[in-house]
Order: sequence, then C-alpha cells, then structure tokens
Amino acid sequence: MSAIERRNRNILVVLIGIVITVAMLSSFGLGLFAPDTARIQLPTPAPSQSQSPGLSDGFLRVEITPQTVQNVIERTLTRPDSYGRTVTIEDFWGEGESGVTRAEVWVDGGWTHTAATLPGGTVRHSIVGEEGFWLWYEGSSRVITGPAQDWSADLEGQRIPTYEDLLDLDVEVIASAGYENKEGTACIFVELVPDSLGYEQRFWVSVDDGLLAGAETRLDNQLVYRMSAYTVERPVPQDASFVLPDGTVLHTPATSDPTAESAQG
Repeated sequence: MSAIERRNRNILVVLIGIVITVAMLSSFGLGLFAPDTARIQLPTPAPSQSQSPGLSDGFLRVEITPQTVQNVIERTLTRPDSYGRTVTIEDFWGEGESGVTRAEVWVDGGWTHTAATLPGGTVRHSIVGEEGFWLWYEGSSRVITGPAQDWSADLEGQRIPTYEDLLDLDVEVIASAGYENKEGTACIFVELVPDSLGYEQRFWVSVDDGLLAGAETRLDNQLVYRMSAYTVERPVPQDASFVLPDGTVLHTPATSDPTAESAQG
C-alpha cells in the first residue's frame, strides 16, 4: 500500500469516527448538556376542567396522576416567604351542629404568628420562630414556650395541615389527583383512599402560592371536617405583629415600617 493510499484510508477512518460521534451526540448527548428538568408551568384551569389544558411553546404539559402529584407539588410549588391569610376550620358534629375556628395567620421571614378564635370565643395566640415557640391566651400574661419542632409553624396542633403532609404519604393511599378550580382558586386536587375507619380526605393546594388552600374529611359521605383559606395577602400586612404579651418584640416585618418598600410575592 502506497503512502497516499494509507493517508486516504486514515482520513476515511477519521471521517467515519466523526460521523459516528455526531450521531451519538444527536441521539443522546443533548440530555448531558440540558438542565435536569424542563421548564414547568402549572396551568390555570377553567372551572369545569380537571386536567391541565395545553401550554404555550417552551413549556411542558404537566399531567397530574396519583403517581406524579407529589413530585409536581414538591418540584414546582414554592410558598411565599411573607404573607397573611385567614384560615377557617369547621368541625361538623352531626344534626347540623358545628364548631368553627377562625385563625389569622401571619408569616414573615421564617416567623409565624397565629391568632385563633376558638368556637367558644377564646383567642389563642402562638408565635413560632426558628428556635422556639410561644403560646398564650388573649387576656393572660402566662406564656408557654419551648423548642420549635417540624410542625410548630402550624400550631393549631395538626389542625392546619400543610402540603408537606401530602409529600409524606405513601403513593398507594392516593386515590385520585388532578387540577380543580376551588372557590375561584386554581388548585392541585388530591383525594386519599378511605382509612381503616372509613374517613375520606381531600386536599386542594393553590397553584398560585403553593399553600394548602382547602381540606375536607368525610365519613359515610358526610362532611366532618373542613379547612379553607383561599385568599392570601402578600407580603404580610402592615399591622402584623410578632410581640409577646409583655411587649417583647420577637420579630419586626419589613412591611411594619411605613418607609419600607413592600416586598413582591
């Protein structure tokens, strides 16, 4: 074989290698350089829709199923750092009787102040920070305090669930999931299979702010518990306070300063 023939053969081998490399990159290489997840936009469903409509170019259509709903909630929703809202909790005891608790909830910079008016009219306050909680009843100077726990930010006991409760569930207990318009709020809807006592639970997580907007518990198709909070003010209102009965200021929101600019939600 002459030197020219050897050179031509080597050039041909190199060209073949380049073609193979380009083909492999075209088939598989894009995933190596693209982000781990594509851009996802949760749609705003119409009142009659239970599944997401088509999305604009550049966005994935996010389908909600019992198998995917936890991943969608965890990876696409983020709660605001500063907000205020009223949470209404209703317990139905049968024969038309019910007990209603209304809680004003202020959240700002990792602090939560809940002022809950109980069915008998008593107002219970709780403030939770990163290191502890403070609990007292309005009109009393006695304050109970202790270290903060994972659930402390919702100190109505476990009365105000959070979407972390949904993330902790085994996927086998999720009966159905989808999109639903609830009280004018676009939500991700989750329904659980009945538990061992026959209680059925339903949850609505707001697409707009990532907060649990509603929850219901039914027994024998009768409503026994309902939580609702479909209106959110962002950032926390200017009259929000994180102050103990003795005047100790635990936290001062930026919005309480008239000269401070309002943070964007």
